[in-house]
Amino acid sequence: MIENKEIKYLNKINSPVDFKGIPQEEMPDVAEEIREELVRIVSNNGGHLASNLGVVELTMAIHRVFDSPSDHIIFDVGHQSYVHKLLTGRYTKMDTLRRSGGICGFTNREESEHDCFGAGHSSTSLSAALGFAISDKLSGSDAYTIAVIGDGAYTGGMIHEALNNCQKDLNMIIILNENEMSISKNIGRFAKNLSKLRTSPSYFKTKKVTGIFLRIIPLIGKPLFKFVLATKKMIKNTLYGSNYFESMGLTYLGPIDGNDYDQVERLLSEAKKLGESVVVHVKTVKGKGYKPAEQAPDKYHGMSPFGASCAKQTFSDTMGHVITELAQDDDKIFAVTAAMCDGTGLCEFREKFPKRFFDVGIAEEHALTFAAGLAANGGKPIVAIYSTFLQRGFDNIVHDIALQKLPVIMCVDRAGLNPCDGATHHGIFDVAFLSEIPNLKIYTPISNDMLRLCIKHALDEGVPAAIRYPNGCEDERIISEFYGNIQPTDIGIRANFDKKEKISTVIITHGRIALEALKASDMLNNSEHSTGVILLEMIKPYDICAQRICEFISDQVSNIVLLEEEILSGGMGMNLYHKLIEHKEISKKNIHIIAVNDSFVDKRKAGESIYTSAGINAESICSYVLKADTKTMDM
Repeated sequence: MIENKEIKYLNKINSPVDFKGIPQEEMPDVAEEIREELVRIVSNNGGHLASNLGVVELTMAIHRVFDSPSDHIIFDVGHQSYVHKLLTGRYTKMDTLRRSGGICGFTNREESEHDCFGAGHSSTSLSAALGFAISDKLSGSDAYTIAVIGDGAYTGGMIHEALNNCQKDLNMIIILNENEMSISKNIGRFAKNLSKLRTSPSYFKTKKVTGIFLRIIPLIGKPLFKFVLATKKMIKNTLYGSNYFESMGLTYLGPIDGNDYDQVERLLSEAKKLGESVVVHVKTVKGKGYKPAEQAPDKYHGMSPFGASCAKQTFSDTMGHVITELAQDDDKIFAVTAAMCDGTGLCEFREKFPKRFFDVGIAEEHALTFAAGLAANGGKPIVAIYSTFLQRGFDNIVHDIALQKLPVIMCVDRAGLNPCDGATHHGIFDVAFLSEIPNLKIYTPISNDMLRLCIKHALDEGVPAAIRYPNGCEDERIISEFYGNIQPTDIGIRANFDKKEKISTVIITHGRIALEALKASDMLNNSEHSTGVILLEMIKPYDICAQRICEFISDQVSNIVLLEEEILSGGMGMNLYHKLIEHKEISKKNIHIIAVNDSFVDKRKAGESIYTSAGINAESICSYVLKADTKTMDM
């Protein structure tokens, strides 16, 4: 753990007003202190380091020029808002960053009035900013709206949809923060062309003064101004090519060095004076001021606390290795990702099969329909997307993949509850929305061997499929309980008890929450309630899953608990329940579903586990079973 150094500035900043009271000449010292604290906090807690180090001067300048919370500051994704939090009175709480009951790793409206719009997913900021700016204009407010948008977000379609609807006469500052990275390195035409945009630092002043001068000339002033403007645009486009933002009707300023505090503050001040929608283009260094992060910004983008790493192969690594291995003998296999090559374990595939690897940018919808096109033309595409981001592609899965029965395999990474990143990153909705889609299989491996088998099985089946697995590594207890030293050769269900055993309670589950099921089983067995656990490796088709479960449910079983770490409505429990009660021998038993009770699981007490907060821990299971047994005895 990295300890506190002597703090000169941050512990005195309780609001942006306090920050504005610090003399201008001391800004470099403030920036240095902020960077030291960022490294210390993220080293201890994990989080997004490189992106926050890159926007220190930019965020400082924003808070010097504008007045939060009356002015609205919106950070795209929100992962680079740590400096903003430090300057808005949250320094004393930053040691709780990403911990239960602590500061959120993204912007959060409930956390502070200075977080005017919550985030966690990319490319939403400009749409939200436009909503703020237009409503301010209509209400007569002179407040400014500032959207801080990394260049990676411009690979997402929502940014361009919002640009298409921008109005020139708004108090809106769009800050394009170009650092050539989202999580993996940016790709695509827009990212490549950003570096070609050039404007002299004095451009905005010359343009404004010239415009005023020409327009006041009697009679010919306005026509002359229009002629000069058209001529300037023609010459500029001939020499430099069209400026995308100005072609959308927006004033464009920059680019400038976004890590030069004086330049940034000066340009933001001038942009503010224009009183219209302005794009301010800054270039920053991701990881600035911390050499390891500067040299490997992807490694220091989202990181675990120093010293806290998984020694074994992660599920993401396994997935990437398996499809790379399979692709050596099958040239129809393609890998597709939405700006998450590193996070989803596809770096090996990208290196060995660059022509069959596609990073489409932050565009999940496009990734899925693009994969559908590959599949329709005989390909075997595998799309790796985090569960929380798969939500964005629901229509594409329904309309473009499942309806046409196209063999697209979706590897759903980070499935289940993800405690450190909070509500925006919980993978608790995919089972519910995927379960309602016809023609789609859902695999739920929880060991590396089973993940390998599921990928092969899905490829052989040639149908739309989702293979969901959690963040991190396989768990030794789960492996020993359900697999032992045996490598699985088939996919179905596993039980940690023999069919002949006299079991009174059976807990049926899938995914990492199987650990809570095993803990509950231990507790109940110690209380002389014979309990066993069934682990599901494929949940959909649900009728087949229910049929296999029935083979393990003897006459002695009185209680069946369906346990999952996803939402209750439309989830595994509900779907499986309706299929189980179709079997007469099951319908007479006590069946209870324990799942996330249709909430976002966004509030935790300090020190509380995510399962306890959601009410789906081992104690909850035991409580239900003991009550159910008491009712049975009373009858």
